[in-house]
Amino acid sequence: MKKEMDQMMCLDIYLSSLTEEENKKVAPRIKPAKKGAMAPLLSWDMHINNFYNLSLQSKKETAVREFEKIAKKLHWKNDISALFENQEFEALVITDLKKKIVWVSDGFSDMTGYSKKFAINQTPAFLQGKETTPAVKSNINTKLKTNKPFTEIITNYRKDKSPYKCEIKIIPLYTAETTHYLALERQVV
Repeated sequence: MKKEMDQMMCLDIYLSSLTEEENKKVAPRIKPAKKGAMAPLLSWDMHINNFYNLSLQSKKETAVREFEKIAKKLHWKNDISALFENQEFEALVITDLKKKIVWVSDGFSDMTGYSKKFAINQTPAFLQGKETTPAVKSNINTKLKTNKPFTEIITNYRKDKSPYKCEIKIIPLYTAETTHYLALERQVV
């Protein structure tokens, strides 16, 4: 058995399996970890990674359910289940025809640092800054007029002013005519 704690894995399980007599023999040989060293808790690392992934998936599912409620209330004729089929996203944003944000998912706050309350009634332009190119903004405006789904990558800025590349997939939402737009957003490298 290695005696330095920063080299041990699952020490608590091992020690709990010892009898009192075995524990008395082993305990003096266990040295505390060097100052600042961390024990390699690989099983915890795996758990926390899985927990994080499950948490993200749960947030996405919640966002989709909330979106479905809004879609039902506003009588959109889009095939709602198909909108999210094989789609990667971190945030959902609904805007009206004047580009005012009417709803954002929790993922929006996680991705941008801005609260839902702050984002409502603003245009997505508040996320833009000096590295947001006029050409990309023009492309988006031109594509919106076609009333067809499209994807674009834009440089946005978080609340802390740090830039990030954001892939946006914009989908017109309609009853008899387009009434709103849905943006599926995610950070890309």
